Amino acid sequence: MVKTNIRVLVVEQDPQERAELMDALRKEGHEAEAALDLGSARQALQRHFDAMVLEPSLADGDGIDLCRELRSAGRSIPLVIVSGRREPEARIDGLDAGADDYVLKPYHLGEVIARVRSILRRSGRKPT
Repeated sequence: MVKTNIRVLVVEQDPQERAELMDALRKEGHEAEAALDLGSARQALQRHFDAMVLEPSLADGDGIDLCRELRSAGRSIPLVIVSGRREPEARIDGLDAGADDYVLKPYHLGEVIARVRSILRRSGRKPT
């Protein structure tokens, strides 16, 4: 696959899921960087990313709060939430917080990658 120079931040504390997501994004031709918690995600977001995959259940807080912070600050980074929170209210909360998409765990890896492609298309993000 041709390198696209699309940079994706993966915020996921589960090592296996994080590795699988990053590997799939790299196979898609994207650059993938990991953050294990909110603190490292906030630090990473000081740099440019074209998209983010975000697990809300993190050791140091709720990823939905990070989503709200980004949107309140005017950051329009395309964002897909991947979560085991199955109740409709959790999905509504994530989308209302500013997520562009919400995928329930367990997920098919190909679906998550397709949803990243979709939010990138909708946002008009181009390789940098």
